[in-house]
Amino acid sequence: MATAGSHEEELRKLSVEMRYLEQTATALQQRISMVNATLTDLAYANATLDGIEKEQENAEMIVPIGGSSYVQVKLVNPDKVIVGLGAGVSVEKTLTDTKTTLKERLEELEKTLQSAQTQFNQVAERINSGQKRIESLLAHVRQGNA
Repeated sequence: MATAGSHEEELRKLSVEMRYLEQTATALQQRISMVNATLTDLAYANATLDGIEKEQENAEMIVPIGGSSYVQVKLVNPDKVIVGLGAGVSVEKTLTDTKTTLKERLEELEKTLQSAQTQFNQVAERINSGQKRIESLLAHVRQGNA
């Protein structure tokens, strides 16, 4: 039969594990939020490219610049797009190549999102089972002290 002392020791260990799991869950939620924001940004960029693809050279357009603000521009070369590669490095690509690059990034981010969501679900399940175990141990400890 388990003693109140062994229950208390298990409670301490579970408490530490629960804090770690909650921190992990918070970090995963933040990662999921960042990936979702990046997915939204890339989808918006892709939609903008779809619009540009339909326009002719010298077409006047209103282009979003962020913060619900727009600027009116004249499209000089609709087939050339500057694409960021990261670390402040950008290259010029054709519109078609840019759309391919964005599609690849979207696919990769969707995989990352799915992985993070799976990890979050696993952590959440572990937290739930740990909390149930803590409740059970607390009941045993209370009975032992009564």
